[in-house]
Amino acid sequence: MFLEGYGPLIASGTWATVKLALLSLAASVLIGLVGASAKLSANRALRGLATGYTTLIRSIPDLVIMLLLFYSIQMLLNEFTEYLQLEQIDIDPFVAGVVTLAFIYGAYFTETFRGAFQSVPRGQLEAAVAYGMGPWKVFRRVLFPQMMRFALPGIGNNWQVLIKATALVSIIGLSDVVKATQDAGKGSMQFFYFTVVGALIYLAITTVSNVALMRLERRYSVGVRKAEL
Repeated sequence: MFLEGYGPLIASGTWATVKLALLSLAASVLIGLVGASAKLSANRALRGLATGYTTLIRSIPDLVIMLLLFYSIQMLLNEFTEYLQLEQIDIDPFVAGVVTLAFIYGAYFTETFRGAFQSVPRGQLEAAVAYGMGPWKVFRRVLFPQMMRFALPGIGNNWQVLIKATALVSIIGLSDVVKATQDAGKGSMQFFYFTVVGALIYLAITTVSNVALMRLERRYSVGVRKAEL
């Protein structure tokens, strides 16, 4: 058989990887928007906090951060439950993966959005305010559409790296593509074959992602490319 009977296991792992990546992306984008706003804020404390966050996270390997966060939080929970004489609470690997990846890649999205915000001509924002638009309408109708045009290449790059980083979550017990294919390889004694299967699954996910990102770039570049011609 093509997958030696391990098809359901690999399919489940693939779905777990896709969910992990999408939820981590959503949380990373949210953190990135907040972080970019903080770095561009007039408040020195907010700027310092955001700068410290991005500098620290981008300077430490993802694997090290993941292990530090997962095990340190688990140790704190163990001490807390022991102090209150409660049953031990084990962190769910999926939740831990989402939180950790979002925390890590939120730093990269912060820099992506910061650069994109700064690329939008300030005169257009001032014109929108002069026209009578409120802050939310200025953001929704003027700032965000133009910011996305500048941010999409960086978003695409961060997303591709984030997808690959989901493989790290297998070390804390999540049954993702990597763990599923490894288990299948060990069980069938065809470790290399199932490693290739895992690689092809990641390739398929990134290929579909590239198509979606290309369409988004076309959407947010409507009118711009025509003007350049």
